[in-house]
Amino acid sequence: MKAIEIMTTPVVTIRGSATIADAVRLMRNKGVHALMVERRNEADAYGIVTETDIVYQVTAHGKDPKTVRVFEVMTKPCITVNPDLEVEYVARLFAMTGIRRAPVIQGQLLGMISTTDILVKSNFVEEPKAQRLEQLIQEAIAAARQICADEGTTSPGCAAAWDVVEELQAEAAHQEAKGLIKTAFEEYLEENPEALEARVYDV
Repeated sequence: MKAIEIMTTPVVTIRGSATIADAVRLMRNKGVHALMVERRNEADAYGIVTETDIVYQVTAHGKDPKTVRVFEVMTKPCITVNPDLEVEYVARLFAMTGIRRAPVIQGQLLGMISTTDILVKSNFVEEPKAQRLEQLIQEAIAAARQICADEGTTSPGCAAAWDVVEELQAEAAHQEAKGLIKTAFEEYLEENPEALEARVYDV
């Protein structure tokens, strides 16, 4: 699944000049945990103010929320998510940066995606990416072996089929954050060393 499929819309926005009291009131009324800060112009970056920003930077220091402005505590520019980014990569982005939500932007503000969206709306429980990738890898290996048997181990079709397998295995290794000990093609080469000839490409 992609970010655009599970993001929350519409996004609640606020001016940077508004007070924190205004922001809190808006959060309560709309039932949201973060507000996007409106851009001053088309070339400006988006900002974000979250409940954590308010609690840590205003409440914790005993500041008056009626005098503190949103632009004083917001994060700008903020981390954004491409609508076509797959959910597991959104989750990884959140884990690496320590954030819990981010706007989904492609030219314009499309929505907001959060850890809650990932947990509640995505299909990672029903269809784990690692499990699906392993299935695709096994199917690709079987297809590559069949193509090589039909067309010959040194044929372009055989080489292209193993390219597909290695791309899938590289993606699986990336998902697990570890390197491959031996690729399926390297195992195939042990049986058919001549197959290497077809995978020497001109640069």
